[in-house]
Amino acid sequence: MSRAAPQPAFVLHQWDWSETSLILDLFTREQGRVAAVAKGAKRPYSQLRPVLMPFQRLLVATVRPKGEEGADILTLRSAEYAGAGATLPPARLITGFYLNELLMKLLARGDPHEQLFDAYADTLHALAAAEDESPLRAFELLLLRETGVLPDLGRSTTTQARVQPERHYRLQGEAGLVAAADDEPALSGALCLALQAALDANHREALRHACQAALPALKGQLRTLLHYHLGSPPLRTRQMMLDVRRLLDAAPPPADRAPSP
Repeated sequence: MSRAAPQPAFVLHQWDWSETSLILDLFTREQGRVAAVAKGAKRPYSQLRPVLMPFQRLLVATVRPKGEEGADILTLRSAEYAGAGATLPPARLITGFYLNELLMKLLARGDPHEQLFDAYADTLHALAAAEDESPLRAFELLLLRETGVLPDLGRSTTTQARVQPERHYRLQGEAGLVAAADDEPALSGALCLALQAALDANHREALRHACQAALPALKGQLRTLLHYHLGSPPLRTRQMMLDVRRLLDAAPPPADRAPSP
């Protein structure tokens, strides 16, 4: 068996493989995304059962069968907690799974992204304490940059002219950052420059602070860009959020509270 040294990891998703085992999609710091079989993890007394939880930082060791260097699925040798993970409140769980789905859709297996791994761990902690969506928007920007599809927010992609703080711009999947017409949803040039400065400095806190200045507009622009690069079908977590919102909108108000006007 060809073994890999233990490394930090998060469980992005898991599937049933047999009556007693699971297949895991792991986001590791040194190898990127890998698939691994956790044999016996579903048994009631398995030591892996309470460990393989989403949003918990782990230390995992995997092995590759000898003579199968090109095998797509590794075998999980061990997994243990590696420090305190992020405890997401119930209202943030879907957001956490949305991050996981983005990573699974946009990152190829076996492609390391150490800075993105650190940003993901930091974002989970930020989401647990945040009162808005700035950590989520900041992570979307970091993920798009890390995968090479985020245009330079300091220059117009088509003309390479420096972004002007007083003008407005929008993100297009095929054209990058372009000047916006007066009636189009857009980002201010000042915001674009602040976002690019934070990205260049690799300063996650500054990036989240810049995102706070225009969350609704930034959400729409990033959604357009992500949709272009993700294609179809739509993300399952996004559809789930829409379904939950429809259920909440359709639910009658509590008996002790008057309906909103």
